[in-house]
Amino acid sequence: MNSPTSTVPPAGQLPPAAPHVVAAAVEGLTSRLRKKLDAAIEQYAATPAVADGGNIRISCGEDAVVTLSPGASGAIADDGQACCSCLLAPRCLHRAAVLSACPVADADADAGTDAGTDAGAGAGADTHMGTDAGADAGAGAATHAGASVGTGADVDAGAANGPLDGSLPGTGSSTARDDPSRDGTAAGTTTGPTAAQVAAASGLWAAAAATLSAGVPAAGAVPQAELLRAAHTARLAGLPRAEAAALRVVRGLRAARDRHDGHRLADLVAALRELLLIAGRLAAADPDPALVGSVRRSYQSGGSLRVHGVFREPVISGTGYGGVVTHLVTEDGRWFSVADVKPGGPARARGAATAPVAIGPAMLNHAQLARSGLLIAGATISPDGRLGAGGGVRATPIDGMSWTAGPLAALFARPLAEAVGARLSGQVWNESEAAERANEPVGCDLMIVGAAGDHVLARELLPAGVPSERSDPEDDDPARRPPPAVRPDGPLIRLIPAASHPDLAHVANLRQLASRPGTLVRVVGRLDPDRAATLRPLAIGPVPGAEATLRLPAGWQGRADLGYDRLQGSHLPPHDACAPWQAASEADVDPVAGAPLWRVRRLVELAVAGGRRAVAEHARGGDSHAQGAPLRRAGFEAAAELAAALTAEADRRSRDVFGRSTDSGPDRYAWAWLAAAIHLAAADQALVQASWNAGRF
Repeated sequence: MNSPTSTVPPAGQLPPAAPHVVAAAVEGLTSRLRKKLDAAIEQYAATPAVADGGNIRISCGEDAVVTLSPGASGAIADDGQACCSCLLAPRCLHRAAVLSACPVADADADAGTDAGTDAGAGAGADTHMGTDAGADAGAGAATHAGASVGTGADVDAGAANGPLDGSLPGTGSSTARDDPSRDGTAAGTTTGPTAAQVAAASGLWAAAAATLSAGVPAAGAVPQAELLRAAHTARLAGLPRAEAAALRVVRGLRAARDRHDGHRLADLVAALRELLLIAGRLAAADPDPALVGSVRRSYQSGGSLRVHGVFREPVISGTGYGGVVTHLVTEDGRWFSVADVKPGGPARARGAATAPVAIGPAMLNHAQLARSGLLIAGATISPDGRLGAGGGVRATPIDGMSWTAGPLAALFARPLAEAVGARLSGQVWNESEAAERANEPVGCDLMIVGAAGDHVLARELLPAGVPSERSDPEDDDPARRPPPAVRPDGPLIRLIPAASHPDLAHVANLRQLASRPGTLVRVVGRLDPDRAATLRPLAIGPVPGAEATLRLPAGWQGRADLGYDRLQGSHLPPHDACAPWQAASEADVDPVAGAPLWRVRRLVELAVAGGRRAVAEHARGGDSHAQGAPLRRAGFEAAAELAAALTAEADRRSRDVFGRSTDSGPDRYAWAWLAAAIHLAAADQALVQASWNAGRF
C-alpha cells in the first residue's frame, strides 16, 4: 500500500478542521476572549493563507502567526497540528479564530481516503471518505450536480448517491452488527440505545435546541463550538448519523452568517429538523436502529459484475473537495458508481473528468467509462452502491450499452409519474431513506417547450410503441409511424440546472436547449423533491426515430454529460424540424409555492433565521391569528393548529412565585417547532407527488 502523504489545499484556502479540535480551541478561551471571537474570525478569514511546504501560515499580527499542519487526509485532526506563536498559545484568540474559520472536516476525514486511491486494500476492506464531499451542497456552502449534494453544505459528494452516513434504511450501526458483544445482545436482536448514547443524544438535543432558540444572528462561533463538541461526543458514543446531522447544521449556520451565494434557508431548516428529530428520538431511547446509522461505509464482496456506463457527474464541495462520480448500470437494472473525489475544489472537478479509473488494471478514464463498461471480478460494493478498488478486484473493459437497449431502454419506457412515485415514497421523518430513494436517477423522453425564468419547460413524450391520436393502429410499418407524441395527461415539467457553478456546463447547456422549442430529448436526471414537477437533468441523448432531436458528435456515442460536454447550435435540430410550441398557461403556477402552506413555511423559517424572539414578535403582531383562517379554509387544519402552538410557545413567559420572569428553557419551544416543521415537510412532499399527476385529476 502506498504511504499516505499530506494534502495541502490551494494557496489562499484554509484546510478543514475536525470538530473536536475547533470545539477544544473555543472552550479554552476566557469569557472576555469569547466575546471577541466572531469579530476575529471575520478578520482572519479575510487574511491570505500562505502555503509553506506542508504547512499553512496565517499572519494574525506582528507577533502572532498561526501555523496549520494538515495530516494525510488534508484536515486538521489533532490539537498539535494548529500552533500559534503568541505568548497565550494554545489558549489564544488567534488560534481559536483561525480554526473556527476553517471548513468543518468530514466525520471520518482522518480515518481513511477514497477507495479509489487505496490500491492495496484487500477485497471487502476498502476504505472511503466517511462523508460524501458533495453533501454540503444542500446547506448552501457547496455546489453539487445532484443536490443538495449538494451545501448540502451537505451535496449528499451525494453528492452522488444515498445518505451521508452510508447506512441503508433499517440496517442500523455496522459496528453493532459486526460486534454484537458491544451491547450484550445476540446478532439480529433490536435493542434501544445504550446509556452513553442516550446521554450523548441529550447533549446534542440541548445544543441544537439552544441554537434554534437563538436563531442565525446569535449562533456565532461559541454556540457552533457547543454543537461541534456535542457532535464529537455523539461520535464517541457511536452515533454517526447524529454527528453527521450536527455537522450539516454547523455548516449551514456558517453559510447563512457569511451570506454565501449558494446558501438556502430551506436547507438549513431541513438540517436542523433532522438533527432535532434524531437527537430527540435517541434521547427518548427510541430503539429504531436506523437512528444510529453506520460508522463507515463497509464494503462487501459483490462477486462478478458486468456494468455499463451511463453518465458522469461533477462534484464541487464547500469543504474544498472536487471530483467526478461515474454512474453505471448492470444488465438487471441495478445502479452502481465509481467516485474520484479528493481535495481540490472546482479545478479538480474539471480535471477529474478525464482522470483514470482506479478499479483493477482497467486502462480507462472516467470519460471513457461513462460510454463503455467493465467486467469486474471480485467486486467490492458499499451499501450505497460505490464500487471499491481493493487489491483483489480485477476489471476488464467491455463495450458500452446503448440507451435504446437493455435496462436503459426499460428506464425510458416507464411512465415518469410511476417512477416519481417510487422515488418520493420515503418517509419525511427518515431523511436518509428519503434522500436515498430520491437520488436514484430517472429517465424520460421530453419535448422542450421553452424557458420561464431560471428553468426550462418540457412535456413528457409517450413511450415508443404507445399509440397516440395521430397513429394508425393497423399500420405496422415503422417508417410510416408518426413522431413521438406528447403525453396528454402529463404535467408541465421544469428542468433546472443540477449545479450552477460557472466552471460547469449545466447552465449553458440548458440555455441551448431552451433556445430551440420543439426539440425532443432523452433525459437522465434526478427529481427535485422540494419543487413541483421538477427535474435536474444530468445527461441527455437523442430520441430514437425522431427527426427533431439532437445531432451529437460520433465521439459522444449518443449521449452528452451536461456537467462536462457543451452543446453547440449545430447539435440541435433545424428550426423547421421542430414543431411550434408555446408555454402553457400553468407555466408560472407552482402548486407547492402557491399553497397556503407558505404561511407555515415562513413561520418555520423565521424561527431559524431570527430565533425564538422573532417568532414571539410575530405572534404579538397579530399575524399568527390571521394566518390560521386561510389554512383552515384550504383544509390544512393540522398545519393551522401546529403553527398556532409554535407561536404560543415562543411567546410563553414563565414566572416564579414572586412574579418574576423566568426562563422556561428551549425544550418545549424546540418540540413545537419540530412538530410544525415535520408536518410541513410531509405536506410539501404530498403536494410534490401530486404535481407529477396534475394532468390526471
